[in-house]
Amino acid sequence: MTHAAVPEPADPAALARELAREGAAGGRTIVAIAGAPGSGKTTLAIRIVEELKLLGIGTATLPMDGFHLSNRVLVDLGRRERKGAIDTFDGVGFVTTLRRAREDRTHVLYVPGFDHGGGEPIAASIAIPPTAAVVVAEGNYLLDASDPWSEVASLVDHAWFVDVDDDLRRRRLVARHVATGKAPEAAVAWVELVDEVNARRIKASSARAERILRVD
Repeated sequence: MTHAAVPEPADPAALARELAREGAAGGRTIVAIAGAPGSGKTTLAIRIVEELKLLGIGTATLPMDGFHLSNRVLVDLGRRERKGAIDTFDGVGFVTTLRRAREDRTHVLYVPGFDHGGGEPIAASIAIPPTAAVVVAEGNYLLDASDPWSEVASLVDHAWFVDVDDDLRRRRLVARHVATGKAPEAAVAWVELVDEVNARRIKASSARAERILRVD
């Protein structure tokens, strides 16, 4: 897949209408929304789902954040101080779950969510019912070319990348870290030393997106 030459404004209502037309055809449409930390991809995914519900389309989210390794596991692996890097997620678990969402419309699929306040995944906290005609998957590394993330492209109908002004994105991240307990100085350091390293890798994956959505 190749992305559009010029990023387009992200309009949740318009995007939902497009997905609704596909979902109404009787199959299941899965869209992957990727983006760097703080880009607004989660908010966009939630708003698209809200718009789909208003249109009467069965829908659900599949957030990659739920596949964070727990803090205890990260400590054991020596990766706690760079949480958010690609190897701090259960990539195989995510891809396996996505494949089931693609193939199984008989059973309810329970997937993990994420407690941003506590910084831990929450098992089986999101339900994807058989009636979900549209599933919105979102996360940082959904377009990454490494194994197993490279399998995502074959399991989704659409792959979108969310772009945003870098200064705004970094300000959002600092505010988010402060809100979850970091001192302002520690929040700034984390953004520069951890989040931005990840962001550079994630932004490079945008070349694999079908569309680039600008969120400001």
